[in-house]
Amino acid sequence: MTNQNLKETVFAPLTGKVTALENVPDPTFSQKMMGDGLAIEPTDGKVVSPVDGEVILTFPTKHAVGIRSKSGIEFLIHIGLETVNMNGEGFEVHVEQGDKVKVGDPLVTFDLQLIKEKAASHITPIIITNGDRVASYEKTTDSTVIAGESTLLELSLQGQNTPVDNPAEKKKDTGMQYSEEAQKIVEAVGGLENINAATHCVTRLRFALSDEGIVDKEALDNLDVVKGTFSANGQYQIVIGQGTVDKVYKAMVHETGIQEASKDDVKAAGGNKLNPLQRAIKTLADIFIPILPAIVTAGLLLGLNNILVNPIFTDESIIKMYPSWAGVADMINVIASTAFTFLPALIGWSAVKRFGGNPLLGIVLGLILVHPALMPAGDYAIAAAKGEAPTWNLFGLDVNMMGYQGQVLPVLVAAWVLATIEKWLKKRVIDSLQLLVVAPIALLVTGFLAFIIIGPVTFTIGSWITDGLVAIFEAAPLIGGLVYGSLYAPLVITGMHHTFLAVDLQLIGSTGTTFLWPIVALSNIAQGSAVFAMFLAAKNEKLKGLAGTAGISAWLGVTEPAMFGVNIQYRYPFIAALIGTAIAGAFITLSNVQASSIGVGGIPAFLSIASGMTAFLIGMVIVIVIPFIITFLIAKRKIKN
Repeated sequence: MTNQNLKETVFAPLTGKVTALENVPDPTFSQKMMGDGLAIEPTDGKVVSPVDGEVILTFPTKHAVGIRSKSGIEFLIHIGLETVNMNGEGFEVHVEQGDKVKVGDPLVTFDLQLIKEKAASHITPIIITNGDRVASYEKTTDSTVIAGESTLLELSLQGQNTPVDNPAEKKKDTGMQYSEEAQKIVEAVGGLENINAATHCVTRLRFALSDEGIVDKEALDNLDVVKGTFSANGQYQIVIGQGTVDKVYKAMVHETGIQEASKDDVKAAGGNKLNPLQRAIKTLADIFIPILPAIVTAGLLLGLNNILVNPIFTDESIIKMYPSWAGVADMINVIASTAFTFLPALIGWSAVKRFGGNPLLGIVLGLILVHPALMPAGDYAIAAAKGEAPTWNLFGLDVNMMGYQGQVLPVLVAAWVLATIEKWLKKRVIDSLQLLVVAPIALLVTGFLAFIIIGPVTFTIGSWITDGLVAIFEAAPLIGGLVYGSLYAPLVITGMHHTFLAVDLQLIGSTGTTFLWPIVALSNIAQGSAVFAMFLAAKNEKLKGLAGTAGISAWLGVTEPAMFGVNIQYRYPFIAALIGTAIAGAFITLSNVQASSIGVGGIPAFLSIASGMTAFLIGMVIVIVIPFIITFLIAKRKIKN
């Protein structure tokens, strides 16, 4: 390339859906610690070269590859998130470091379904790691791309053709490369005595620390080699960048004598730091996050059904005014309500997989608990009052023939029992007999326990939780809405919000609606409003870009980019959002706003509102206006550049 041709066309390395980096649920990428680019949600398991150039990095765990184009631009293709923990399982690399490649040449193939099951996400960031050589980016506006064919990025390059020297990357005259930086990093994280385990992946150092509270974040931020820091899943992570992170880690091992650890060692050490409550919350998150797509889809479709069958903007519903739409509404209701009707099957699949058992047995267990031969819990209570409730007689013991449609606790506990029995049997039954022995015994024993003990006990506990929450919000709706509205966003930071997903589902299963989810939706909007105010007030283009895309994401129900990328960093936008949500939460709780489904957050959440639509729309206005005004007024005084 010559100075007269300062353009670089980057083709898509994967086939799939294009999304902004700000939507990637990992701060390393969403906050662009390593550089700008785009992300792709792949639809197949093939990665090809996006440019003509050279392979500059492959990784032992095979989950990432680095490419340098002929013009000197360096790309990192990071397949999925937290795929480093898969230790190469499901990946096959077809190139080696130093290989010359052309656009479309195969780099890596991977098992997409396995990544979806075992990794945090299959979303794949494509990052330009030496962005100082790029004058401007033109990103594709296409929603989907084809590997090796579609243009992903058009880059305008700076007018120099030789790599820019980075003094921090030059070897020192004496000692190992990055020795000084490695020692400062160890000192900043609290010294060797505070490090339980340390390893690295393709982008960052990963530490399991005894006490993260003593980390000197300012000292880390002042190091040129450090691009960012954050804590997640019991690990303190320091973003360094591809290639360099390996050298820093080797220097750290050489200079400090710290023992090299595997990813599993660090993961285990970090997990040991979690207290029982944190472990329980993480377990709930691991169970419910995989089934969220089904729940969100069902919520959206139920919202569409609500518009057809409920009088919202007029005194009569659409199907009353136009009876020909009744069949359409009924069909939509069947499609939409299936996920909630058979919710125990979804939870059973995810829970048994999380507990280490066969997820297919989890599906069967969930379906057993909602078998058509069983009387639904709501009808069973009425039948029992009349003395007509069906029961089994097991050697003189009457067992209720009650179904657990929409219930959460019974299937969660039963799934743990099933997985525990299955794992115990697998260790003791020879391989040739496992198919005939393990699954039948595990399912039979768990089924009996579910109907005799687990179901009745957990159903009673679930009823207590539901009745208790309803009683609190009925007795003091103003305080309930105010407190939950102000606490929900902080709960997201700790991860405790996942516990309330289970509570929402329990409320819907027991009462048909939930009064908590509407407040969650308003919290999403409030975070978006605050970050939009930052977008208007900011003068820095990087902040503007991050705030703009994060605001859209929050208004569509995904708040993490807004919260972690902007609002928490500046504090006052986050507090402004809490104030707006608290006021709106109190108002809609007083107005008895109820949602018939969950999962539909942000602006589209009005689709899930079953009663109190006008009050909810007023609540939306509150969380749009109040956080925006507070944030904008403060930002105009505080933001200087």
